[in-house]
Amino acid sequence: MLISEIFYSLQGEGMLTGVPSVFVRASGCNLRCNWCDTPYASWNPEGTAMTVAQILAKISEHPARHVVLTGGEPMVAKDIRVLAAEIRKLGHHITIETAATVAPEGIECDLASLSPKLLNSAPDARLGVTWRKKHEALRWQPAAARAWIDRGEYQFKFVVTQPGDVDELEGMLASLKREIPRDRVLLMPEGVTLEAIRARAGWLGELCKQRGYRYAHRLQIELYGNKRGT
Repeated sequence: MLISEIFYSLQGEGMLTGVPSVFVRASGCNLRCNWCDTPYASWNPEGTAMTVAQILAKISEHPARHVVLTGGEPMVAKDIRVLAAEIRKLGHHITIETAATVAPEGIECDLASLSPKLLNSAPDARLGVTWRKKHEALRWQPAAARAWIDRGEYQFKFVVTQPGDVDELEGMLASLKREIPRDRVLLMPEGVTLEAIRARAGWLGELCKQRGYRYAHRLQIELYGNKRGT
């Protein structure tokens, strides 16, 4: 597997914010989000080829019960299901951070952290027309999202740039034809600096209060800034 980084930190987003966890970041992604904060694992995938055994050894160096499989898009990584099965044998809690474009198909997972991409993710002219069309065609896969919901514990995380994004995501969720508790839907302000996040936090927090969603802070930006290994 091509691995961008493995590190021990606190979870910065979602229902498990603050939980010490080992992050395994697979390199490679089937999308090209314009605001991606890990371009080294998506736009320009880089990393080291590692075996499952090598990854497990790195995980075991840290005193964490929780392991987060992330990316890029971990679900397109070679042997991701083998890796998850071996992590399960070690007794870890597994969170998978995914855009929900690929169905779980039996993968070991305790919490599916689903981040479907809104229109605001569309890549700009840095990419050719072919990639821009591919991104738009792939970014929302309702059948795959339903499969994740139906398999077990989940949360939705949406990156929000403007109030209108909330209407868009509500339409997406409604199309799933599932009863989704609003406290499982987390709205996260787009931004890689505290200034950018705080500029959106006020109105987004008010929207969450009005509609019953959870506001999702980005603890890693608060504690460490936007840098690798955090």
